[in-house]
Amino acid sequence: MMQLSAVPVRPLMLALAAGLVLSACVSSKPVEPPKPPVVEKPVKPLSYLPDDTADDARDLNLVGDQLPPEPFRRAEIDFPTEEPAGTVIIDTSEKHLYLVEEGGKALRYGVGVGRQGFSWKGTVEIGSRQKWPRWFPPKEMIAREAARGHNIPDMMEGQIGNPLGARALYLYDGPKDTLFRIHGTFDPKSIGTNASSGCIRMANADVMDLYERVKVGARVVVR
Repeated sequence: MMQLSAVPVRPLMLALAAGLVLSACVSSKPVEPPKPPVVEKPVKPLSYLPDDTADDARDLNLVGDQLPPEPFRRAEIDFPTEEPAGTVIIDTSEKHLYLVEEGGKALRYGVGVGRQGFSWKGTVEIGSRQKWPRWFPPKEMIAREAARGHNIPDMMEGQIGNPLGARALYLYDGPKDTLFRIHGTFDPKSIGTNASSGCIRMANADVMDLYERVKVGARVVVR
């Protein structure tokens, strides 16, 4: 079973008790500047050239800069670990996600993580994978934004501008949805910062790549 703890010391269940606040995975301004990453020397920098094999028109409609900042771009690195190939390891302090490969290597991606009070650690698994996922904002957010004069829908279809981006990997503790996600973002400059409500965000270009490499049931270690 998953054992989760908040960082700083604060019971995760308190955050979960906030309900859909976490499930929204909504952007917010970073509360701290990005920490200079400890970057392993890449074995092989990977291309960000457009994928002409896309089978969804929405993928082809992605425009503008979808890349993360330079220190957080995708690369294959040396990464000795006892975790088996196919495991996803997320280092929240260094703002990196690693997909373990055979032979002591891994694919390294940059991520944005939870801001203070919404960070967490534990072991979960990928329970579902969605292309262009729908976004269901919590009722509390709808009411809060309405009071500010901003009307947001009860549901947003997967589309350009959706807070979950082009792909989402849903994190489960056994049969239970943890309400946390690994998902895309249309704010790639937030990669490398503490900017989310607990979810793990990736540049769309990276989450689309990761989506094709991982399967339902893959182990996810957040540390």
